[in-house]
Amino acid sequence: MAKGNTFLYYGKKLLLFFVSVFVLSAVVFFVSRLAPGDPLRAYYGDRVEKMSPQERAWAEERLGLDEPIAVQYARWLGGALRGDFGISYKYKLDVWEVIRSRVGNTLLLGGTGFVLIFTLAPLLGVLCAWQEDRALDRLVCKAGTVSSCIPEFWLSLVLILVFAAGLRWLPSSGAYSIGGGGAADRAVHLILPLAVVVIGHLWYYAYMVRNRILEEVRADYVLLARSKGLPRRRVLFRHCLRNAAPSYLSLMAVSVPHVLGGTYIVETVFSYPGLGTLSYESARYKDYNLLMLLCMLSGILVIVCSILAQVINEQIDPRLRTREAAEPPEVTER
Repeated sequence: MAKGNTFLYYGKKLLLFFVSVFVLSAVVFFVSRLAPGDPLRAYYGDRVEKMSPQERAWAEERLGLDEPIAVQYARWLGGALRGDFGISYKYKLDVWEVIRSRVGNTLLLGGTGFVLIFTLAPLLGVLCAWQEDRALDRLVCKAGTVSSCIPEFWLSLVLILVFAAGLRWLPSSGAYSIGGGGAADRAVHLILPLAVVVIGHLWYYAYMVRNRILEEVRADYVLLARSKGLPRRRVLFRHCLRNAAPSYLSLMAVSVPHVLGGTYIVETVFSYPGLGTLSYESARYKDYNLLMLLCMLSGILVIVCSILAQVINEQIDPRLRTREAAEPPEVTER
């Protein structure tokens, strides 16, 4: 790719990123303000019920809620461009400080789950492809299909009922014991939520790996290699798996929002102090500034991963970048 074309290519991606972020911020801002609920309750608690109309008007003016939504958005956008996202109505702290205290827990849970999923998925997919249509492949496919169809919140409740309430082997909530704990305590609290994250996503990606490898197995070059006497194991691992690896990188990039969404659900059920629980609280209490920043961070991650997956696909297959130019114009018959 020429230097000028490279600059234009990545310039378009950057422009797409900024436009997407701007549209996301506007949609989230207007929808959150138009949703029913009283944001003053998050800041003042039950005292808001005893406020006189004058006190309520003063409180709204103090929080900047007395102006039209478009003016509020313009003011918020100006502050956001300077890195000022306001304070949390509920916690009375800068929203960055609130998020900073929780983001480590989400990265630990979601990051560990992501690594486990994309380490086990290719192993499981290759195993099923190796044992195609045999008893092990059929058993794993059926078990994986059932596990991937179970809602994460329901699976979380079942695991809590069995291992926390019934057997009392594992804690049912939190990221650590009261008073703080060491690495072993954190690991014990991670077992149940991490199991739900992995079980809920593992087979979906393992099945995609299995099908991708089987597509390679049925390709012409594999038939040619087998006709030359190469053993099936060598063809599968040395050729098919290597050819399927680049598309797996693209799959990993586009799956980050999927795994993150599952992590948020699991955090809420297990009362795990991460960004998922914080997002639920901010939406419930109409904590606008905190909700905006959480939505922006999650949305930016989704946008970046989608663009990254597209770039990886286009680098793997350059024809995708020139597909429109390569397609012949349609000819209309008269």
